Amino acid sequence: MIKVLIINGPNLNLLGERETDKYGKDNLEEINLQLQKYAMEISIELETFQSNHEGEIVEKIQRAKYESVKFIILNPAAYTHTSVAIRDALLSVNIPAIEVHLSNIYKREEFRHHSMISDIVIGQITGLGAKGYFLALDAAKDYFQGD
Repeated sequence: MIKVLIINGPNLNLLGERETDKYGKDNLEEINLQLQKYAMEISIELETFQSNHEGEIVEKIQRAKYESVKFIILNPAAYTHTSVAIRDALLSVNIPAIEVHLSNIYKREEFRHHSMISDIVIGQITGLGAKGYFLALDAAKDYFQGD
């Protein structure tokens, strides 16, 4: 069984309350419960984490290397566009990762069109709401098929 870590960045703790037209009506706890159930069905050990603090996200990524994490699914939220620190943390652990965004960042303000990590992750899922996390779990499973 592979261990997958889902990291959610700033303000995602307010899902279901803020801008539901962009991010949906489910809160993060509900999404995480659905993801845990699905992960068990497809034989993935899943850990979820959310922080509004860049340094905590960096530390979580760094610890993943020593906690048997084999795959990272990351929604950096606002840090997508600004965080060299998160980018460097991903590079330092050498764990395959997928970038997920609930909204389509390319249909939003111009500054959101650039991701600091898109060129170092194996893929990006954007604009499909919470379904993006489930697709990323499937991709993680497929990535290790045969291991």
